Amino acid sequence: MRNLKIILAYDGADFSGWQVQPDRRTVQGTLAEALERLTGEQMLPQGSGRTDAGVHALAQVVSIALASPVPVPNFMLALNHLLPPAIRVLQIEEVPPEFHARTSAKAKTYRYRIFRGAVCPPFLARYVYHHPWPLDEQSMTAAAELVVGEHDFTSFAAVDPERVQRMAATEGNTSGPAGLPGNVRTIFSSAFCREGEELIYTVRGSGFLHHMVRNLMGTFLLVGKGTLAPCDVPRILAADSRSANPGATVPASGLYLVKVEY
Repeated sequence: MRNLKIILAYDGADFSGWQVQPDRRTVQGTLAEALERLTGEQMLPQGSGRTDAGVHALAQVVSIALASPVPVPNFMLALNHLLPPAIRVLQIEEVPPEFHARTSAKAKTYRYRIFRGAVCPPFLARYVYHHPWPLDEQSMTAAAELVVGEHDFTSFAAVDPERVQRMAATEGNTSGPAGLPGNVRTIFSSAFCREGEELIYTVRGSGFLHHMVRNLMGTFLLVGKGTLAPCDVPRILAADSRSANPGATVPASGLYLVKVEY
């Protein structure tokens, strides 16, 4: 058996997320179908994490074990031919048998794009969150810095505790002293920057809970609006409760998985 590492980019707008679901079009399911057509083997490709419906990826990492002898360059060309244009294979390489896209991951980087202009171009609307109203971007920058470090992120996790625990278990992260098991994560960097009419949030961490980045973004938007102050962020973190966080889960359209590190 060969173990292959695949780097994948996809437009998530028309998919119901990464993970296979009955009667739904998913990235994992579409990739599995293309792999079976190419090799004749049934397999479930393993991704570095489960992106939600509408979330995009610039470099999702996937691992597969297969018997097919097709050379890597030919494999990549054939796979891209079989996949829809919304999914592209950027790179394939053979890796040691112990490599696993999810459990071997050491860090991930996500990006969230907010379009600040008065009118969002129609060709951009699927890939950003349009927010043309006033925001104190300096306060948002200050708030973002306060989540750096190791924290229990229960206050920023999805309200579905069953899924949170399931994802925590599959990501192999240790439990924290409070909140749901596995909700402790380390954030290495968290910052906003301006690129033209876009306000972009980039966060790099050891791992992320379900909806964590989108909930962080919702909280930072409340800081930008003046509903919360930057000093409220540590208080919300310490509460270890999603109900203590008034920030909404922002739309998936602006979120991208940018990089996975091993």
